[in-house]
Amino acid sequence: MPLRSVSNPPNPWASVAAEWLEEAPVALPTVYEEEAKSVISTNRSPDVGFRHSVNPYRGCWHACAYCYARPSHQYWDLGAGTDFDRKIIVKVNAAQRLQAAFDARSWRGEPITFSGNTDCYQPLEASWRLTQRCLEVCLAYRNPVCIITKSALIRRDLDLLAQLHATAGLVVFVSIPFLDEAMCRAIEPGAPTPKARLATMRALAERGIPVGLALAPIIPALNESQIPAILQAAYDHGARRAFRVLLRLPREVEPVFTERLHEAFPDRAARVLAGLRDCRDGEVNVSAFGARMRGTGERWRMIEQVFDLHARRLGYTLGEDASVGHTNEPSPFRRPGPQLSLFDS
Repeated sequence: MPLRSVSNPPNPWASVAAEWLEEAPVALPTVYEEEAKSVISTNRSPDVGFRHSVNPYRGCWHACAYCYARPSHQYWDLGAGTDFDRKIIVKVNAAQRLQAAFDARSWRGEPITFSGNTDCYQPLEASWRLTQRCLEVCLAYRNPVCIITKSALIRRDLDLLAQLHATAGLVVFVSIPFLDEAMCRAIEPGAPTPKARLATMRALAERGIPVGLALAPIIPALNESQIPAILQAAYDHGARRAFRVLLRLPREVEPVFTERLHEAFPDRAARVLAGLRDCRDGEVNVSAFGARMRGTGERWRMIEQVFDLHARRLGYTLGEDASVGHTNEPSPFRRPGPQLSLFDS
């Protein structure tokens, strides 16, 4: 089905207004509507700690230079560079498709991660509310959920998230690869500041919602020295789970990242790329299943040791028990019955 371009996407409801939580961006995105045939993606890679995910948006306004999801934009003949940052596809029927999947007898109530690709709480969510509606479906069906986000916008849904945690099970991982704000702005220009993300952790924890830290990605010679401080700050703001991911640069992502790196940090760009090769057997990227998100060699072992030492000292839950969507408990999932209709027919 062809995409529909939306020339003026914000505020589809006259009674709703969206304000910027931080500085307004230099340029607004072009938005395209998609009628999705399905929204649950199933993952079978050992690199990723979840099996099922929902991505209400394609492309991401956060514009993180390292985002491994960039190549997915090429499916729509869009570029992995600035197109990914500024041409955003919204799955307008995501919640309806999710409910249809839950109604199928093949669905067994396994945990679902929001999102496996792009941030489900990126700025467009303030107007489109696709993630919010999908979470309402998960609440109605009591389906366990994990959320990974950088966005402070998630605080809008604290009441919904608290209900979801109480009835179905929920964990929220906030991604914080930098404490240095200038470094964050250079590499993640559209994302909230580290201070805003820590405040988001605290707001979630104060509502009793399990909070985790996604220290992702770890970039040798750029943010590896910040690992102890990030772990400490996140713990102080309520995070009790943590996982780490080594920088991954697929073929289409490498030029985006290296260009941004050389522009922002010309004096250390060569050291960063050399450090990454130290952790990747001389390559900047390894595409083999099971090796894409972690490194090898002495340098990576030292990074792992620093992370594990400080995380265990603070009392974080690590390993499989902290994995996204991991659970040993029976699913509380249940179908409400044919009388339930969450959407107009």
